[in-house]
Amino acid sequence: MESARIIATVARIVRDVGIAEELAQDALVSALEQWPRSGVPDSPGAWLTAAAKHRAVDLVRRRETYARKLAEVGRTLSEESYDPEPSGPGDIDDDVLRLVFTTCHPVLSADARAALTLRLVGGLRTDEIARAFLVPEATVAARITRAKRTLAKEGVEFEVPYGEERAARLGSVLEVVYLIFNEGYAATAGDDLLRPGLCEDALRLARGLAALMPAESEAHGLSALLELQASRIPARTGPDGRPVLLADQNRSRWNRLLTRRGYAALARAGDGRAYGPYALQAAIAACHARAASYEETDWATIAALYDRLGTLTPSPVVELNRAVAVSMTEGPAAALALVDALAAEPALARYHLLPSVRGDLLARLGRTEEARAEFERAAALTRNESERELLLGRAGEVTGARAEESRRGAP
Repeated sequence: MESARIIATVARIVRDVGIAEELAQDALVSALEQWPRSGVPDSPGAWLTAAAKHRAVDLVRRRETYARKLAEVGRTLSEESYDPEPSGPGDIDDDVLRLVFTTCHPVLSADARAALTLRLVGGLRTDEIARAFLVPEATVAARITRAKRTLAKEGVEFEVPYGEERAARLGSVLEVVYLIFNEGYAATAGDDLLRPGLCEDALRLARGLAALMPAESEAHGLSALLELQASRIPARTGPDGRPVLLADQNRSRWNRLLTRRGYAALARAGDGRAYGPYALQAAIAACHARAASYEETDWATIAALYDRLGTLTPSPVVELNRAVAVSMTEGPAAALALVDALAAEPALARYHLLPSVRGDLLARLGRTEEARAEFERAAALTRNESERELLLGRAGEVTGARAEESRRGAP
């Protein structure tokens, strides 16, 4: 939970994210050695950060003369205090923001930026990043190692850039914050559907970016999207921790404060006719938020928004989502034709939501045996245990419904 802030604080001192990560890990080892004897401190994050900073200062002393390095990073370094928590829900730790812009530097490839930021800022393991990008784990590990070396070799400054340079990095930064949130909102693997800590980190980053760049529509669009998506989190799982589908969620549990924040951020994103991809997704989320029930959702507007999104950022995932909206306006048969057209897309070959959506459409058409097979195929593809249980449950439901129909029809 504290990893990103510790690494960011230390990186400001040593000016090397690779070394900063190693020093943060050293501090954790010290905690594992000392806390069993001395007890866990009141502010574990502050303790870990202080320990990592001390190691960083020691490293600086060993590498260069103490006086010269102090002049470079500020004479008050050793007297700095560390606030273990941001001062308010909308605030952001400046060091974490610097870390995000550093790991999204243009000297790195787009893939390397995303992998390094998810590792250092999102705290994701290498295998989790690999699943998110549908590439081998070894590929991600190599990207991260090369990225650290490149940043050190190029002497990239640990800072939030200004002017055109900031604007040039914004797209990568927004993408990575979006990916961090998505991993928290629907974990790619593990027993739990949600990882709330990642959602909270992404929300703080998105709010900070919007405040830092008030004239950037997409910064507000991303902030709006995450606020609106996060508002549903309390209703996405039941008391037993199992996932609850959107159609079955108790909307009174949606966080109305986050919903209002999302509406306000979307308004700041500007004229709806000029929305970018994140603002369009936020507008879709707003349609869901405004509906009193699943049945009252404005599916026609959602389908139209997905049409616009697909024009701006063509993607088979966008088309799959559009098919869901079409199923609610034109019926499951029309949507099934759209989904079947996506079956040959390489990017969706291992994407469990493709057979999941197809299974739902087949069930609505009464083709229960085919639906059961699709839900089972989706369950085999997902790496998340909660989702697997949900999908197998749906396979059982359609089988049970077919058996009940047969029983009623029997003489």
